[in-house]
Amino acid sequence: MKKKTIEKSSNTAKYTAIGVGLVGVAAAYFFLGPKGKAHQKQTKAWAIKMKADIIEKLEEARDMSESTYHNIIDTIAEEYEKKTKVGREEIQSLAIDLKKHWKTISKEVGIGK
Repeated sequence: MKKKTIEKSSNTAKYTAIGVGLVGVAAAYFFLGPKGKAHQKQTKAWAIKMKADIIEKLEEARDMSESTYHNIIDTIAEEYEKKTKVGREEIQSLAIDLKKHWKTISKEVGIGK
């Protein structure tokens, strides 16, 4: 898999855009998707915090590729499995959903696959 290296000075703007795209797409799907009504009733603070932690790690990344994006999500998901009382299934479900949005996000900010 070919990585596209981006200089640190341009990382902040691109990764902020990734973060905004990530939150927007995931939130729309989460609240308006097939299980939207149920999710609206079950909104949990942990999911919002988890997304914020992922965005923070994306902003710190020196280069970005799909595998880096997935690794960041996996790392944060593991941390949340250990430090919260939320079930593993819920955390992994969110992680899987976030990973599905790589292509959309990478196209929006012009990062190669």
